[in-house]
Amino acid sequence: MKVETLAQQLLFSTVRLETVGPTGAGTATTFVFNYLKDDAAVPVLVTNKHVVERAETARFFFTASDGKEPVIGKAVGFTIEDAASQWHGHPRDEVDVAVMPLGPLITKIRELKKQIFFRFVPSDWIPTEEQIEELDALEEVVFVGYPNGLLDTKNLTPIMRRGTTATPLALDYNGEPVFLIDASVFPGSSGSPVFIHNVGSYSTMKGLVVGSRIIFLGLVGQVAYREDEGEIGFRSIPTAQVPFVKTREMIDLGVVYKASTVVETVEDLIKARGLKQA
Repeated sequence: MKVETLAQQLLFSTVRLETVGPTGAGTATTFVFNYLKDDAAVPVLVTNKHVVERAETARFFFTASDGKEPVIGKAVGFTIEDAASQWHGHPRDEVDVAVMPLGPLITKIRELKKQIFFRFVPSDWIPTEEQIEELDALEEVVFVGYPNGLLDTKNLTPIMRRGTTATPLALDYNGEPVFLIDASVFPGSSGSPVFIHNVGSYSTMKGLVVGSRIIFLGLVGQVAYREDEGEIGFRSIPTAQVPFVKTREMIDLGVVYKASTVVETVEDLIKARGLKQA
């Protein structure tokens, strides 16, 4: 399979993540992000804090490569120990974003004499303030990941889903760096990157534009639910199915941490660990 279109690139931007911790095993999504600044780069994996904060081991599944193209249906999997310590969280406790340097993982893969195929989500896909102002209150979005741990078991590719914004991207919902999406978000969707992807033409506040665009908006972190008493609340998306004492019904609203929080986390990582940009 040749990877040529933007949609095909999104298909290979995510990595399936399986964790084991004190409460058992879970499945989530991580994606490959390339922080670009002043012609230098820091590549990282991105997911949510709640996915990895108590992880004892983490197993990653990349698509294998023949050196040029992906080898569809073949994965390269490897496990790291003391997994929680490998991740760096956003400096604000309440911002559910964590990153891990990709370099050590690439070194480990090379030691295994394996080749992997992936596509970066580059930081220059993050919208500028001007671009955000051009976005309407209702925009169609796409997100990529492994809901309920699902994937194409034959081809080992993730699930691509659509939804719409439920709150304006130009505003911080409840004063936090998040917005809501109207979409079905399930366990395993934690860490799924969210995009606007238009092909051929798209509308802005200024009118119709002929062309295509890709915008990285952020990552899924929480889901809205209704308890049996009828109260509406938000909770982090579990990585595994866990029984509740109360009845909770998901109401197809997801919380997305804005792309700016990913940049903030990477910059804090660089400051804390003294990483050099490639």
